[in-house]
Amino acid sequence: MALARAFSVAVVGVHGHLVEVEADLANGLPDITLVGLPDTSLHEARDRIRAAIVNSGQQWPSQRITVGLFPATLPKSGSGFDVAMAAAILGAAATVPPAALRSRVLLGELALDGRLRPVRGVLPATIAALDAGIERVVVPEANGPEAALVPGAVVEPVKDLDCLVRLLRGEYEPDPPAAAAATDTARSAAAGVGDLADVAGQPRGRLAIEVAAAGGHHLFMQGPPGSGKTMLAERLPGLLPALDTEAALEVTAVHSVAGLLPEDCPLVLRPPYRNPHHSATPAALVGAGSTVLRPGLASQAHRGVLFLDEAPEFSRPTLDALRQPLESGVIELARARVSARFPARFLLVLAANPCPCARAGAAMARACECPSLVRRRYLSRLSGPLLDRVDLQVELAAPSRAELRADARYADTSAVAAGRVEAARAATASRLAGTPWRTNAEIPGAALRRTWALPAKVTRPADLAFESGQLTARGLDRVLRVAWTLADLAGLPAPGPTQIGMALDLRLPGRQQ
Repeated sequence: MALARAFSVAVVGVHGHLVEVEADLANGLPDITLVGLPDTSLHEARDRIRAAIVNSGQQWPSQRITVGLFPATLPKSGSGFDVAMAAAILGAAATVPPAALRSRVLLGELALDGRLRPVRGVLPATIAALDAGIERVVVPEANGPEAALVPGAVVEPVKDLDCLVRLLRGEYEPDPPAAAAATDTARSAAAGVGDLADVAGQPRGRLAIEVAAAGGHHLFMQGPPGSGKTMLAERLPGLLPALDTEAALEVTAVHSVAGLLPEDCPLVLRPPYRNPHHSATPAALVGAGSTVLRPGLASQAHRGVLFLDEAPEFSRPTLDALRQPLESGVIELARARVSARFPARFLLVLAANPCPCARAGAAMARACECPSLVRRRYLSRLSGPLLDRVDLQVELAAPSRAELRADARYADTSAVAAGRVEAARAATASRLAGTPWRTNAEIPGAALRRTWALPAKVTRPADLAFESGQLTARGLDRVLRVAWTLADLAGLPAPGPTQIGMALDLRLPGRQQ
C-alpha cells in the first residue's frame, strides 16, 4: 500500500477552505474511488485525470485507487481539484516525490491531453492557501497574474501536467507571472463612460449624481422619457474614485468566482457597473445555485453601481430582495448542503417614469391619460420599505429648448465633478479614520447622533419633517448623512441649515429648493 497527500482549496462564496487530497494505492482490481462529499463534476474527474496522466507519458497505476477529500463534511464541487488529485496519485505511485507536495497548493482543471485549464476563484483560493501557512501555489498559466495579486504568495504557473511533474521533481523552474505588468494593464482598463456635461438642462439631476458619488448614497430618479435619467446613471461610475487596494481585491475576488475576469485585466481597479434588464429574477440579482453558489448582479456591483432602469417594471420580489443588502452590504445565501456570504456594498440607482404611458409631466401634445389608480399601482411596485432605504429621491422634468441652450454653458464636465467628489471623499475619510466605515452612507444612525451630533437649531427643518410624518426615523438619519456629504462637497467642517435644507430637497419627492 502507498499513500500520498496534496493540497487544494474549495471556494465557498468568496472564501476559500484548504482541502487535503489523499491518494491511496492498494492491491485489487484496477479502479478509482472518490470519497469526501464530491459532486458530479468531481466524479467525472476520474476519467479526465486518467486520460491526462496517460497522454502526458506517465504510467497509470494498475491498482485500486482511493482518493479522499478532507474535511469530508465540506461540500466540494468543480474541476479545480483535478491537478491536486493527479499529483496525489502520482505521488502515491512514486512518480513524483511525495515530499514536494506538502509545501504546495495545487489548483487547475486538466484537459485530456494534460494541459492545465484556468479555473474560477483563484484569488480567494490563493488567499486561503496563505492563511493556512502554505506560500507556494501551483496554478494554470492563464491564472498566474490573478494569483500573483496576493502579497506573499509564491506563484508557480505551469502549462501542462508534464511541466508539473518536472517541477515536483526539481527539474523545472517556471517563470513567475508579471504581477506589476498585470496591474498596469488593469489601471488602463477603465470602462469608457460619457461626460456629465452631456446631460444639459438637468442641474438638479447632476447635483444628485454628484452627491450620490461623494457619499455613496442610493438614488431614485423619477421623470418622463428624455429627462436624462439613464444618461445620468451611466455617467455615475465616471465620478467615482478608483478602488483602493483592499476594495480592488474584494471586487476582484467576486468577479473571479463569477468567472468574469478577463485574461488581460486580472485586477479590477474601477468601480463596476451593472444594468440588468427588468426581466431579471431575484436569483439573478442576489445569486443562485444548489451546490455551487454564484454571486448575482448585486454582488458583481460591489463597490460600484447597480442601475435598475424602469424600476417599476421589475417584479416586486426582485426589488424587495435588495432591501437586506442595502442595509448590511452583505448577501447571505443558504441551501440544503451549503451556505455562502457575498459582499454587496453597492450604490443603487433606480429610475422610473411617472406612469405607464410615460407622458405625465412631459411637454407633449398628448397629455397623460392614465387614471389616478393606474398611476398609484404603477409606482406602488416600489415598496415603501425599499424607497425608505434610498437616500436621494428626485423628480426630473423634461427640459425645454431654452433650458438646454442656457444650461450647456454651465454644466461641469465629469473630470471637474470627479475632482470635487474625490476631495469630498478625502474629507470623509479623514473624519471617519479609525472607524469601519468608508462613506457617509455607511455610518449607522446611532453613531451619527452620538459622535457627530449637530445642534438642534441646525437640524430643526429635518426634525419638523420627522414630526409631521414626512420622514421616518430611518429617513431622518439619511437626511443627516446627505447633509454631511453636502458639507464635505462644500469644504465645510460640519453641515449647517443650508445643507440640511438641501438634503431635505433631495430626499422628499416634489419639494424644490
